Amino acid sequence: MRLFSLLISTLAMLLAVPALAQMAPPVTAPLDVAALDAVVARTLKAFDVPGIAVAVVKDGQVVLAKGYGVRSLATKEPVDANTLFGIASNTKAFTTAALGLLVEEGKLQWDDKVTKYIPEFKMYDPYATAEFTVRDLLCHRSGLGLGAGDLMQFPDSADFTAADVIHSLRYFKPVSSFRSKFDYDNSLYIVAGEVVARVSGQPWATFVETRLLKPLGMNRSATVYSRLPDPTNVIDAHGPIDGKVQVIRRDMNTLLGPAGGIYSSVADLSKWTMMLLGGRGAPAPLLKPATLRELWTPQTILPVSPAPSPYNTHFSAYGLGWFLRDVRGYKEVSHTGGEIGMVTKVILLPELHVGVIVLTNQENGAAFTAVTNFIEDHYLGVSGLDRVQEMVDRLKARNTEADKSTVAVWQQVAAAQKAASKRPSYGAYVGRYHDAWLGDVLVSQQGQQLWLRAVRAPRLVGQLLPYSANTYAVRWKARSMNADAFAAFSLDERGRAVSIKMKPISPLTDFSYDFQDLDLQRVE
Repeated sequence: MRLFSLLISTLAMLLAVPALAQMAPPVTAPLDVAALDAVVARTLKAFDVPGIAVAVVKDGQVVLAKGYGVRSLATKEPVDANTLFGIASNTKAFTTAALGLLVEEGKLQWDDKVTKYIPEFKMYDPYATAEFTVRDLLCHRSGLGLGAGDLMQFPDSADFTAADVIHSLRYFKPVSSFRSKFDYDNSLYIVAGEVVARVSGQPWATFVETRLLKPLGMNRSATVYSRLPDPTNVIDAHGPIDGKVQVIRRDMNTLLGPAGGIYSSVADLSKWTMMLLGGRGAPAPLLKPATLRELWTPQTILPVSPAPSPYNTHFSAYGLGWFLRDVRGYKEVSHTGGEIGMVTKVILLPELHVGVIVLTNQENGAAFTAVTNFIEDHYLGVSGLDRVQEMVDRLKARNTEADKSTVAVWQQVAAAQKAASKRPSYGAYVGRYHDAWLGDVLVSQQGQQLWLRAVRAPRLVGQLLPYSANTYAVRWKARSMNADAFAAFSLDERGRAVSIKMKPISPLTDFSYDFQDLDLQRVE
């Protein structure tokens, strides 16, 4: 789902794989739990992750469901198999399953037009509006840019509703032709949740809980944190604040529900994955085989690296709520999820009846990648790879390059501050600016400082620091966002600011901070 460039980094990890390893047939030997324990212990330390929960299912049985580390650096309470995590974008598979149930009941079709159920649905392009189907809501080929509209959902203090998201879609100019290119989004899954509600007559949260969670006995899980029946044994979110990992504010957003709201545990998610995989010992199926085939059929093609791979991957695609690829001749169905302070991954190998679940309480996707790769290697017969060190090396290379550019920006800011007047005048910039979908943004002078604040998203408040000419660096007050941004003012002939364009400073800023989609025009 969202933050920390999770999607982009995960795709990069999938595409940029190590040199060809020795091929071996898939194995049936039991998973070496002691070796897994050692890998997880190294992972916790290498990536500064307080806690991880892991589950593995095979042939309708739970092979492992276990917690490692602590729920919170503040309390030091241990993670166990029932500890609850936000699963973020792994929720998308529940939303597509909910729609699949409605298709099975004959209440809608995948290729029905969205306007049949939501007449007020409108994209920027009239052709896209008229042709947009339920299927199109689910496979990230809308023409919208990466993460378009996510600032209505993040940070979680925003007061936007599903109706706001639906109305705002008309303002986003496409960055590619309709159905021509993959660009991940969350906003259209919120629309999909509204389709579930209007077709079923129940809110998305109620439908998913009554038709999916409860029948599977996922009794500790809920569609959003605020609906948890027993909010004990829940992790705290953790993330780096100016370089140090610490407990950070939990995202309490309810709008995000259909795109990434579910809280669950590896014990509960084991029931979900076993139901999807089927086989002896698995829970009774809630979805017909034809529905699963539809969910796991490629809809939007993704690139595959030409580099040699231990998994010998030939295709990669997005289905309906799932990523798809082949690994050593078998189909892999997977998804990642990320929100403030926690990231997750679920992998299914349907032909091997294997499912892997890794939940973490830190926003570093390298951790779940190292653990899931180790487990998947076992079941695919791949050996001799140090998955932890591999991710350490990749992360170091990625961060080193990003740090260079970010450090250079703040060095320039420091130099600009030294050169600036001790009594600066910011009158040309002060005022109210308006964006069609985010609403009003206020720029005000407080003493000798210039500040920016989004009215409908009050956690988006930060100091504007001189960078160059009429461009400022916004240092957000909420440091856990890790999303500082540039704000470039355009001036009229009188030297008065008339508009602001924004973009992230760091290349590692999560795509959900889609500042580049804002078009802030002065209104007073």
